[in-house]
Amino acid sequence: MTSDVVIRPSGRKFSVEQDESILIAALRQGIQLPHSCRGGSCRSCLARIINGEFSYLHGPPIGLLPADGPAGRVLLCQAKTSVDLEIEVRELDPGPGISTHRLPCRVQRMKQLAPDVMALFLKLPSVEPFLFRAGQYVDFLLRDGKRRSFSIASPPHDADPLEIHVRKVPGGRFSGWVFGECQEKALLRLEGPLGGFFVDEKDARPIIFVAGGTGFAPIKGMLRQVFQAGLKRPMHLFWGACQEIDLYEDGLIREWVGVRPTLRYTPVLSEAAGQDNWAGAKGWVHQAVLEEYPDLSGHQVYLSGPPQMIDAARADFAAHGLPEDQLHFDSFEYALD
Repeated sequence: MTSDVVIRPSGRKFSVEQDESILIAALRQGIQLPHSCRGGSCRSCLARIINGEFSYLHGPPIGLLPADGPAGRVLLCQAKTSVDLEIEVRELDPGPGISTHRLPCRVQRMKQLAPDVMALFLKLPSVEPFLFRAGQYVDFLLRDGKRRSFSIASPPHDADPLEIHVRKVPGGRFSGWVFGECQEKALLRLEGPLGGFFVDEKDARPIIFVAGGTGFAPIKGMLRQVFQAGLKRPMHLFWGACQEIDLYEDGLIREWVGVRPTLRYTPVLSEAAGQDNWAGAKGWVHQAVLEEYPDLSGHQVYLSGPPQMIDAARADFAAHGLPEDQLHFDSFEYALD
């Protein structure tokens, strides 16, 4: 049994299967709606119900506010429906020619970047080009119907093979397979590109990139794309990690800084070990940003990392003058099953 959902103001329509999230249904049919964590916490997928009824897949999500229900607001990543719906939500436009596809891929090579981070380099079919914006992500489609989302670390101009970074999650089925059984030439299926996390190249504001852990992956692609486009905007990358070994591409970034006068780099360790002999910034990465930039009103910020980092940074950055529409983020949720 399916239900139809109509988007306003665009008028586009898509169908939703029973017990399928409205967001997943839209993405499955190539309709890009705002979202990030897909776990009900970040509120990126907030929409307004115009007509129809809905319920939540697993009860009220953590990001739901008391005022949302009376105002008709819904978090699409956790909502389902058994009736036709009319919703108001903004659609994303990644750019000309970019659309979502399902396609096979092959693991061309693997590279362990850190004890708990593996880079997979994926060979895609050459029948048609895989077009995307730097910062977007792909979903791996598992045999049991589940999905695993990973950001693309490649820029569009150098995406053969496609690079992703997989963090080993204790008890994680997919990451456990990557670190334990995956070999070169392994076949996978993916869907993409997905997401609205990409640089607004038309803006002229200085950019602050903030990465937490493997949240560096999409920012790596974004930076390389900015370099390729020849943008001269001042940029400052803050990369937060637990220990120095977790800054797995620190050398590459320092090479960039050496030849890119518009780029600055501040690594930040939250748990610097004694053997690190760390003389750099310590503590939470978003606090390091505020120490350097107490007034964010003239900046554009791109955040990528775990939900706790995203939530703390969003609140504190707003309190330091960052306009809401100049904050872009990609919240990483790690699944186990």
